[in-house]
Amino acid sequence: MSGVVVHLPRSGGGAGEGPCGDAVTLRLGPGEVARFGRGSATTPVELRLADAAISRLAGEIRVTDDHWLLSNHSTTQSYLVENPEGAGEYLRVPPRRAGAPIPFEFSRVVLPTRGTGTVAFQVFAPDHVYLDPAGTDGQWGSRTLPAYSLDETSRYFLVLVALCEPRLRDESPVAVPTTPQIVERLGSHPDCGPLTARAVSSHIDYIAEEKMRIGVPEEHGPRREARRNGKREAVVGIALRFGLVREEHLALLPPRPGG
Repeated sequence: MSGVVVHLPRSGGGAGEGPCGDAVTLRLGPGEVARFGRGSATTPVELRLADAAISRLAGEIRVTDDHWLLSNHSTTQSYLVENPEGAGEYLRVPPRRAGAPIPFEFSRVVLPTRGTGTVAFQVFAPDHVYLDPAGTDGQWGSRTLPAYSLDETSRYFLVLVALCEPRLRDESPVAVPTTPQIVERLGSHPDCGPLTARAVSSHIDYIAEEKMRIGVPEEHGPRREARRNGKREAVVGIALRFGLVREEHLALLPPRPGG
C-alpha cells in the first residue's frame, strides 16, 4: 500500500460531523495533504470537525512514501494519536508542532472538545517496511516485497481469522460469517473492547482494498449487500488459498460458546 486512508465516521467520533452528516473517507498518495478543523468559507478543510473548541484550521496530515506526518496548528491544544491495536500506546502532539512522524500502522487522532467527549478520526498508514532475512538477497540485492503484508497482532487480523474460522474448522457448507456474527464472535475477546459493526466493516474494507487489493466497485441499492458478501468471500478465498490464515491462528480467537 502506498499512501494512507483517512476515515472520519459519521459522528466524527464525538461532537463533530462530516460534511452533510456523512462519513468521509480520503485516500492520499505520497506528497498529498489533508487539512482538518471546523473550516469556513475562507478556510476550506477536507475533514470538517464541528466543535467550537476546534480551530478553523486545526492541523494537517501529510503523506510520505512509508509513513505520515501530523501538524498541529492550534496554539493552545495538544492532540493525541492513539494506537487502537496496541497496549495503550499513544503520542501527544503539542501545539504548533509541525510534521510529527506517526509510527503506527493504524491510528486514531483525538482532539479535545468543549463537551464531555472528544472528536476523532482514523488513519490507516502504509505497510511497514522490514528488512529481508540476512543473506537472502546478498549485500546489493533489491529488497523483496511481500505480496500480502498482514500484521498478525492487529485487530483487523482477528477479524480475518473470524471470517475464515468456519472453513478452517471444516464447516464448508457454512457461509462466510456476516458482520453481526463477527461482532458477536469477537465480543468476548479481551483486546477488542466494544467492537461495532461499523468497525468490523471498516476492517474488512481495509483488508480487501489495501492489504489484498481486491477491486470491488461501489454499489448502491439492492446490489450493495451482494457486493459486501462477495468481498468477504474473496477475502476468505485468498487468505485460505495462500495460507495467510491457518489452523494455528484459531488460537487467537476467544473460546466458542459450549465448545
